[in-house]
Amino acid sequence: MTVDVHEALWREHRPAIREPADFDALWERTLAESRAVAEPPRAVPYATTLTTLDVFDVTFSGFAGDPIKAWYLRPAGTDATLPTVVEYAGYTGGRDRARDRLVWASSGFAHLVMDSRGQGSQWATGGVTPDPHGAGPTVEGYLTRGVEDIEGFYYRRLCTDAALAVDAARQLPGVDPQRVAVAGGSQGGGLALAAAGLVTDVAAAMIDFPFLCHFEDAVRLAGVSPYGEIGRYLARQRGQEEATFTTLSYVDGVNFAARATAPALWSVGLVDDVCPPATIFAAYNRYAGEKEIAAYPFNGHEGGGSDHGDRQIAWYRELVS
Repeated sequence: MTVDVHEALWREHRPAIREPADFDALWERTLAESRAVAEPPRAVPYATTLTTLDVFDVTFSGFAGDPIKAWYLRPAGTDATLPTVVEYAGYTGGRDRARDRLVWASSGFAHLVMDSRGQGSQWATGGVTPDPHGAGPTVEGYLTRGVEDIEGFYYRRLCTDAALAVDAARQLPGVDPQRVAVAGGSQGGGLALAAAGLVTDVAAAMIDFPFLCHFEDAVRLAGVSPYGEIGRYLARQRGQEEATFTTLSYVDGVNFAARATAPALWSVGLVDDVCPPATIFAAYNRYAGEKEIAAYPFNGHEGGGSDHGDRQIAWYRELVS
């Protein structure tokens, strides 16, 4: 079967969904509890060699009030109120160095780059935010940390951070709170989808080859980690399948997608073996807002690369102009 035929099937792919009855109640409580202890974000000017951008080192309150780091970048020399992009990092990555995150601010937008708690040690230049919460038995990685129950699950904390990063961005000087978009690729795409489902008045969502979508298919179809972490966990924690997939369903992009209404530009590599296209279309086809998806037939987990990046900039600029 050719990739073209697969794509036609994927565009109609609507698998059975595991959606907890208390999904909305869990997230309403989680966000309310964390917002109740949140402090205003702190943005401190950060000295760099950059001359075209102003950079600020930001600390904001995430899950349970935990301090989360971020970069805030703006075009230099302007006090204008700007449309803003909140960006989330890929799996095991962090906020990197400010000089690694130049594109959005260089294109005339404000840009908040969230660090991922406990991550930032396996690619690029890393992160600096700890995760102060413990977990039971896990395999290497983050996907099984606290997976026994949603209350202690790592991704409950990270998705909460992602939503509260939007709150933080809206409080920063020079940000137009009505024009804040969320964006990311892979894990970052999954977090952008989560944020769009939890903070439903964001202006836009740019969701690239998202991780954290339709876990049942993902574990079966993905050829490599991180979804493979779940299989390795269940190979030793026998009998925990129902509890594990129930926990995962609370952070599943297919459920956030049904609640997200912002205009969205998605992308997918049709030969992606890390985040299989079937899992991405399972979420995309449930997305409740205006949407379009760019499919790259010969690309894997790199997606459309800088060509798609140019498309995103043009798309968001037209949307908020």
